[in-house]
Amino acid sequence: MTIWDRIMNLDRRWIYLCIAVVVIIPAVVSFKVPVATTPEVKKVFDFVDKMQPGECFYLGIDYDPSALAELDPMTYAILNQAFSKDLKVIIGCLSQFGVGMAETRLAEMSAKYGKKSGEDYCFLGYRPYPAICILTMGVDFRVTFPLDYYGVPLDSLPVMNGIKNLMDVKGVVDITAGNVADFWITYGNGRFGFPVALGVTGVMSADYYQYLQSGQIFGLISGIKGAAEYEELSGFETTGMESIPYQTLSHAVILLFIIISNVGYFATRGRKGK
Repeated sequence: MTIWDRIMNLDRRWIYLCIAVVVIIPAVVSFKVPVATTPEVKKVFDFVDKMQPGECFYLGIDYDPSALAELDPMTYAILNQAFSKDLKVIIGCLSQFGVGMAETRLAEMSAKYGKKSGEDYCFLGYRPYPAICILTMGVDFRVTFPLDYYGVPLDSLPVMNGIKNLMDVKGVVDITAGNVADFWITYGNGRFGFPVALGVTGVMSADYYQYLQSGQIFGLISGIKGAAEYEELSGFETTGMESIPYQTLSHAVILLFIIISNVGYFATRGRKGK
């Protein structure tokens, strides 16, 4: 039996073992991997960066703990950028699991910058039926959310002065791991025409580049790589940049095995007369 025969009959558990070994390396030896910035991520960063102090945008936090590793760094980086520039942020959740994610991140970032609920940001909380929520928020926030998450009437919040609906904010950035993204495209940009950008998981991103090309969304942050790009642009590093070495090494091993297996296939195919 040649070495190629051995490779073609390799037990898959050896592959799992190799991946397990390489992902341990960054935990033992800390190092950084350079991250190239893509235009679709920079457009989201520029959207927030070009806003003036006191201006407002809507941030949707619509993911659950299963997508936390990929999407949490985006939320941290965007909130950090917004609060450091003294921007106003309206935060809403159209996914029932988003409230826990949002409240934790807001507590951490507002404490860091000394921001106050109702004055510097408004946390709306959760409402079901995303399509209906987006359509009503496009008319008046108070139809869907007469009170904020803490039970305070929206009309009594200084941050909501002069803001009636989504047309009064600069745009929407939605961080999501589900079909809420589709509702923002269809009923947000499609119905009202306000700017929408998305932060999605890596496996979702391929489905949304078509909307980027058509102009229905103006930016797209894709998975942990996109989160790391945003951190690189903003200068605020959390788990996005920290995760890139793990991803890089594991992908390199997978690609190496793909190349070896293909070489082995062609090397043995000719000998077997196939």
